[in-house]
Amino acid sequence: MSKDTTNQTAEALFEKALSIAERHLDEAIKEGGPLGPYIAVAMIEAAVNAAVDETSHEDVIDMLRDLAAQIEADADEAEED
Repeated sequence: MSKDTTNQTAEALFEKALSIAERHLDEAIKEGGPLGPYIAVAMIEAAVNAAVDETSHEDVIDMLRDLAAQIEADADEAEED
């Protein structure tokens, strides 16, 4: 399998996982009512803790750095518009 194919497969798997996570997050926020914003942040902490249990601190740190870079890039794009 080529590197491009592997990257595409990983991206597709991540997109499916993201879709599942978003669906559950939306339901948790609805269930929480006025606690919705707190639930969203609590879900981040719970997800990080679960990810560390499944992988390693280093893997999670790398993923969070990638996510932070993506957030910064999105913010930069928004400022340009």
